[in-house]
Amino acid sequence: MQRLTYTLNKKKIINDPVYGFISIPTELVFDLIEHPYFQRLRYIKQLGMTHLVYPGALHTRFHHALGAMHLMKMTIETLRSKGHAISAEEEEAVTIAILLHDIGHGPFSHALENTIVKEISHEDISALLMNNLNEQFNGRLAMAINIFNNTYPRRFLHELVSSQLDMDRLDYLNRDSFFTGVSEGIISSDRIIKMLNVKDDHIVIEEKGIYSVEKFIIARRLMYWQVYLHKTVIAAEQLLVKILERSRELALNGKKLFATPALDHFLTQTLSREEFMKGTNHLEIFTGLDDTDILSAVKVWALNDDFVLAKLCSDFVHRKLFHVDITNEPADEHVVAGLVQKAVKKYGITTSEASYFVFTDSIRNNAYRPGDGNIRILMKDGTIKDIAAASDNSNLEALVKTVKKYILCYSKDLV
Repeated sequence: MQRLTYTLNKKKIINDPVYGFISIPTELVFDLIEHPYFQRLRYIKQLGMTHLVYPGALHTRFHHALGAMHLMKMTIETLRSKGHAISAEEEEAVTIAILLHDIGHGPFSHALENTIVKEISHEDISALLMNNLNEQFNGRLAMAINIFNNTYPRRFLHELVSSQLDMDRLDYLNRDSFFTGVSEGIISSDRIIKMLNVKDDHIVIEEKGIYSVEKFIIARRLMYWQVYLHKTVIAAEQLLVKILERSRELALNGKKLFATPALDHFLTQTLSREEFMKGTNHLEIFTGLDDTDILSAVKVWALNDDFVLAKLCSDFVHRKLFHVDITNEPADEHVVAGLVQKAVKKYGITTSEASYFVFTDSIRNNAYRPGDGNIRILMKDGTIKDIAAASDNSNLEALVKTVKKYILCYSKDLV
């Protein structure tokens, strides 16, 4: 009797709301997507607390990683069509590098990056997880890791993964615009990709694509003010930061708080960068953290007997966010001191505890930074110019400057 053997079909197609159908190019890529490290990204929102302002912004880092992978496939096809030899092995490696570029993000990453684990960036954790995966897949990610770390000889491949005009940014601008409904962020990623080329081992944009790149920089600037640095988004993220800071303060002082095992691990101890990077146990526990760990804890902590933690969490659950003033100059010290005293009196708390309800910070918007992996324009005469020099758009000079603003946050009860 003939034995039938079944092999799993790994040539899957995913229906993406932004690009339509996305194909998974190789079996190795399929296996990486199936891995628990990557599947975790389904439960981490791309834009953190932004859905409290734009209700549609519920897309995940899983969506974004697949979208960036799709754009990378288009880019490789474009570069090959212009005569640049890119092997199948290099194509798979750069595809894996962009697929896994955000795998180290934690829950509400940008709000909590220095709260749960201090001094460790999501890029550090991404690199650790990629090394882990490389061991699990018998060294098949070695080239992808070299591209990610910019140690592969063909440096332009790294620029497609991480630069000021990479597949990460091309995807998240369109994706975030789509899900927030903020049309100012829509860019012509197809047009930009068609204009890509390689010169002297660097990614360049052909001169006729200059206006599309200008639009990209302007769109990024507008998305920062309208979405990423929207004052209500800042209010929500700062509230979450204060919740985690207070919960850690209590936990480190011996108070037993409800938390999932993964969250409890990071609440109850302070890990140095070196301890985290060397201890594989910490990394594995980190991969058990997603948005649900934080949200379930916040809901329970809203009933805690610690007034500060309970008040912060109750306000979060009921969307009673901080009032935020964004100004060009630091907040007046007398105004801040007055609000602190109001909080002490109204809530019956100490001056130290009042810092959870009244505090200052700063924000920065830098859509483009000349000198930091420049966007290079390939002129018709074969010379290379930075976009800021090549553009005839006088507004671009203003856009390349970093804008710093100051914020004052305080509970609306204190107004």
